[in-house]
Amino acid sequence: MAFIAYYFNWSHDEILSLPHEERKQWCEEISRINEQMNQEGANAGAPSVEPQMDEVPVLDLDEEMDPFE
Repeated sequence: MAFIAYYFNWSHDEILSLPHEERKQWCEEISRINEQMNQEGANAGAPSVEPQMDEVPVLDLDEEMDPFE
């Protein structure tokens, strides 16, 4: 139920009013769409969301720090 509510923003009562088989079909359809979008993104050379090492700040633990800076 949370899966459908998240993607369609339907209320708890709206989702429960659907027959079980229909809820199952909606979950399968949402999953299919997500898989397709993920595949299209991978094929399009979508940039990685992981930071590059030169973008990650490095904290020098040996350096004295002024707590009021």
